[in-house]
Amino acid sequence: MTCIDVNAFLGVYPFHDVGEWNTDILLKEMERLGITESWVSSLPAVFSRDPAASTADLFLATSGNPRLRPVPSVHPGISGWQDVVRDAAARHAPCLRCDPMFHDLAVDGPEIGALLALSAAQRLPVVMAVRLEDLRQRHPEDVTPDLSPAMIRTLIRRDSSARLIITHADREFIEQVHFGSTTQEASRILWDIAWIWGPPEDHLEILIATVGVDRFTFGTGTPLRLPETSIAKLDLLRLSSGDRHRIEAGNLGVFCGNPA
Repeated sequence: MTCIDVNAFLGVYPFHDVGEWNTDILLKEMERLGITESWVSSLPAVFSRDPAASTADLFLATSGNPRLRPVPSVHPGISGWQDVVRDAAARHAPCLRCDPMFHDLAVDGPEIGALLALSAAQRLPVVMAVRLEDLRQRHPEDVTPDLSPAMIRTLIRRDSSARLIITHADREFIEQVHFGSTTQEASRILWDIAWIWGPPEDHLEILIATVGVDRFTFGTGTPLRLPETSIAKLDLLRLSSGDRHRIEAGNLGVFCGNPA
C-alpha cells in the first residue's frame, strides 16, 4: 500500500536541536515506518528572509531519489519569487510552501493574493503550517503567531482556483474553518492529521465522521513531531481499507490531480 507523508522537513531547526536532519536519516525513518513517499520542505527556508538558497539545497538533496519530493518555499514579498513558482512547476514539484506568518505577510495582502493566483495558474497547491510547535514548547525567541481559522477562510476565498494543504491544525481549528466555509471552499482545503488527537479523545474519528474522510491526508511533521503518532492514529481507528488508503494517499492524489 502507498503511504505519502505530505509534511516532512530536512535541515536544521533554529530553536531546538533536532540534529542535522538529512535525507539518509529521513529515508531510514520512512523504511522503518512503511512510508513510501515524503513531500519534503526545508526547515531553514521557512525561517529565511530569502528562501531561494535553501530551496536550491533542497532540490540538490532530494535529486535522484523519487521517494523524496521537494516542496520549494516561496516568499512572495521578495523579487524573483515568480521564477521560483514557474521553476517548481517545470520540475514537477508536488506543491509549493508558503508560511505567511514566518515571513510577516498579511493573508489579505497583495503578495499572498499574487501567490495564490500564480500557483493556481500553475496548478500547484500551497502548503502552510498553522504552527510548527505548540506555544508551550516554544523557545522565548520564537514569537511567530499561529495562523487563525479566519485567516484560512480569507485565503481560500481570495482565489476560486486556489488549493491549500494545511498542516498542524487541531480539531477545533478544522471545524471552525470547515463549517464556516461553503462546500466549494471546503473542497479546496486538505488537512494533514499530524496535530489531530487520536484515541482516547478520538478527535480524528469524529472529524472523519463529521467533516468527511475525503478532506484528510497523512502527515507526520518529522522531525518536529514523532512520526509514529500519525501511524498509530490510523492503526487505532476502525477504518475500512478503502478509507485508510484515502487518507494515506488517495485523497492527496485526487486533490493534486493525480488519482492514486
